[in-house]
Amino acid sequence: MPLRGRELATFLILTLIWGTTWAAIRFGLEGIPPLAGVGGRFAIAGAVLLALAWARGEKLGRSTVERRLWLYNGVATFIVPYSIIYWAEQVVPSGLASVLFATFPLWLVLLSRWILPEERSSWRRIAGVTLGFVGVAVIFSEDFDKLGGEEVRLRGLTLLLAAAISSSGSLAVKRWGKGITPLSFAAVPMLLAGGVCLGLSLLVERGQSIHLGTGPVLATLYLALFGSALTFTLYFWLLARSTAVLASLISYTAPVIAVFVGVAFLSEPLTGRMMAGGLLVLAGVAGAMRSR
Repeated sequence: MPLRGRELATFLILTLIWGTTWAAIRFGLEGIPPLAGVGGRFAIAGAVLLALAWARGEKLGRSTVERRLWLYNGVATFIVPYSIIYWAEQVVPSGLASVLFATFPLWLVLLSRWILPEERSSWRRIAGVTLGFVGVAVIFSEDFDKLGGEEVRLRGLTLLLAAAISSSGSLAVKRWGKGITPLSFAAVPMLLAGGVCLGLSLLVERGQSIHLGTGPVLATLYLALFGSALTFTLYFWLLARSTAVLASLISYTAPVIAVFVGVAFLSEPLTGRMMAGGLLVLAGVAGAMRSR
């Protein structure tokens, strides 16, 4: 089921925005501890979306399935993965963090054989997904020499766990969330994640100082409004209208955007390895999208 029209436009928007969030997380961590950053980001995003749902007259939580998905999605999509991502990015380079989390589609293909058997991937789609991951790995392969320290190695490995858990959240929404508005899957679980992470921050990060400078505050607001409220609503909308594997391929295209943002605005070099990796990503995504 190839992406067309509005679905393709949504895919591109998500790629552009999520391609910048890894750097924004790094800016936020300069003044805000990890759990406090996650909590503030999702508390703001969830509150904004809940207000939007109220203004639109959306009736949320009408079924037991929807309420159960709130809980699971809050834990599997937001609380656990993003707590790990923020914790890991304290020492793991943002480029390397994004490529490790880009194993998301591979986990999704593996788990979908049991959770979504009707979307069992063809060999062509599996080949496209694999080729896309190889491309992302090539782009950021220059960062792999930074895995020398044990702390970096440990936190890098936990990012693989975060990707696996996050993929199960998307699969649960895809399988049991039919007919439920995307606002429901984004607003309430994010508000839950914000409350849990802020509460944990009060317990775990009491001794850490918070510096609310311009950079961390703007980064948190950007991550909340654009990197969460807008993008996750669009993502769940796209997930309902395409296969889970196609929607997950944003994990491959977003890091490509991150490279070009670095070249254009941070004076980072554009190497042959980056260009080769970008071509592999595009080829893999194109192959997976065209596969039926």
